[in-house]
Amino acid sequence: MKFETLRDPLWNNIRVDELTLTLVDTEVFQRLRYIRQLGLAYLVYPGATHSRFEHALGAYHLARNTIALLAESDSDYRIDREEETVVKAAALLHDVGHYPFSHALEEIGQLHHEDVARPLITTGVVATILEREISRDAPERVFRLIRGTSDSPLQGLISGSLDLDKIEYLKRDAFMCGVPYGEIDVDRLTQSMLIVSDPETGEPVLGVREKGLSALESLLFAKYQMYRNVYWHHAVRSATAMYKRLVEDALRSGAIDPELLPTLTDEGLIHLLEHFNPSSLLDALRNRRLYKRALEWPASQLDYEFGEWISTDRERVRKAENELARELGLKEGEVLLDFPMKTEMLGLDIPVMRRSGQIEQLTSQGWPGSINLPMLSNELYLSARWMRVFVAKRTEIAPSIVKSIIDAVS
Repeated sequence: MKFETLRDPLWNNIRVDELTLTLVDTEVFQRLRYIRQLGLAYLVYPGATHSRFEHALGAYHLARNTIALLAESDSDYRIDREEETVVKAAALLHDVGHYPFSHALEEIGQLHHEDVARPLITTGVVATILEREISRDAPERVFRLIRGTSDSPLQGLISGSLDLDKIEYLKRDAFMCGVPYGEIDVDRLTQSMLIVSDPETGEPVLGVREKGLSALESLLFAKYQMYRNVYWHHAVRSATAMYKRLVEDALRSGAIDPELLPTLTDEGLIHLLEHFNPSSLLDALRNRRLYKRALEWPASQLDYEFGEWISTDRERVRKAENELARELGLKEGEVLLDFPMKTEMLGLDIPVMRRSGQIEQLTSQGWPGSINLPMLSNELYLSARWMRVFVAKRTEIAPSIVKSIIDAVS
């Protein structure tokens, strides 16, 4: 088998085989060169202009190395060549369904990027390559791994508590932003992975040796710090809120066909908006005149479930924003509400091989006598997630008014 070596600033050398190069050269994958990994974070961290393209190659690299380590482990499960190839393809292709500026458009009700990926992987040129080079059912197997519904013991490498995607993006995002928050003990974690028998079903699944739990803690803290300081940075969330309202306005007016969104690149979408739906909001975003914080509350200070619909129900969000704008004497679109979509800081459901050789499930209950990772994860999550009101012009606003409008719209 022939290999090429690609140079990467994070992992140094990435070896790719002929099948991988063929997939990389497809139009479906090449589009990822023009989708920024961190959306609009480059407006805050100038170095954050890296793309989904290099992240996907990094995920493939980690999958390739981790499968090699699993093959050398003392597990009874043996990984055959076909399964290995399918898993590596899934790691490479896991992000092909992303919209321009990554996750933001999922927050206005567009299809999840994994659902968008299905026809891109199971039909067309990618499917043809996978069928020809692996097997007839390879496209569907690859998609099931990406969707998290595969019965492969290696499912956890692609989607799960230990997935390689998470490890890769945390490391790469921290490196490109120039922040010291993505320190993960990758070698320790991947070398601690092994295939074990699920303690409930007896089926082979991905697990970790007990000695790898400290590396798992490094993953938790890296994710918390990146959410707090980068992904949910107030200026990044301001730009994201502006972008969501901008695209939503264009979709409502018919200026953009929603069917086109999965085919566009970052700059392609911006050019369409400039041509068909120019606005002061678009001009402000393009020239980094970001909306300012008028009010903000950490999730830990809010009543349970208060305002949770802000991250999911765009009709109610729009109604509340317009009502707040009228209350403040501002124009529609000059007041934006933001509450990041709920995400588990570190969802834990991992079989762990104890030093005794016994397999136990690490779940949200934790283990007596040890650090309670799930509880700690939840506490960190609540301190990183904030509800905010952004305004185009600095404006005084009473918290009681905002809360009463949110309650009324609810």
